Amino acid sequence: MRRCLGWMMCCGLLLGGIGGAVAQSAKTPAVRTVLVLGDSLSAAHNIPIESGWVSLLDARLSNMVPKAAAVNASISGETSLSGRNRLPTLLQKYHPSVLVIELGANDGLQGLPLSALRDNLSAMIDAAQKAKIRVLLLGIELPVNYGPQYRDGLRAIYADLARTKHTALVPFLLEGVALDPSKMQDDGLHPVASAEPQVLDTVWTQLAPLLK
Repeated sequence: MRRCLGWMMCCGLLLGGIGGAVAQSAKTPAVRTVLVLGDSLSAAHNIPIESGWVSLLDARLSNMVPKAAAVNASISGETSLSGRNRLPTLLQKYHPSVLVIELGANDGLQGLPLSALRDNLSAMIDAAQKAKIRVLLLGIELPVNYGPQYRDGLRAIYADLARTKHTALVPFLLEGVALDPSKMQDDGLHPVASAEPQVLDTVWTQLAPLLK
């Protein structure tokens, strides 16, 4: 399967590390809340916050009946370990119905052991499911120079966890976007604002059933 040829997905790691949290304040209590825990791909890097896919998701949810809302707890440069450490406080604060996890790219780009990534993602899923929260995993891809063994191993983590823990899965968040230069910023790493609706549509295919 051809994915991400020649493309580097650093999600903030090469762009200054941990940035400020792009967290939307809690709105009027909604029937359902979708909590997004991710890195710069979900934090609207270098585009207006309202153009990011999570803000677009919030707008879509607000038009549903009953009304729902999205909370963006994504931080540029986030790793699976830092996300794991933040998650308990976020769950206690927002009590989401659905948790969307978009983490792992920065782990991969640092060449961290895949076992550590799996352990962190597994712990986040377990914490959410213990609280009866549905989970959606958003997979990532690494550049080809990381080698097929590492890239395939990282990809398999998402598929295996989704299967064994019965979560929803988007295999690749930027499917149909990452290899199209017209849809990517000059850094070659993040989508332009006009491509964010397509990113949302990719997420929505697996998120919508969790809201029923």
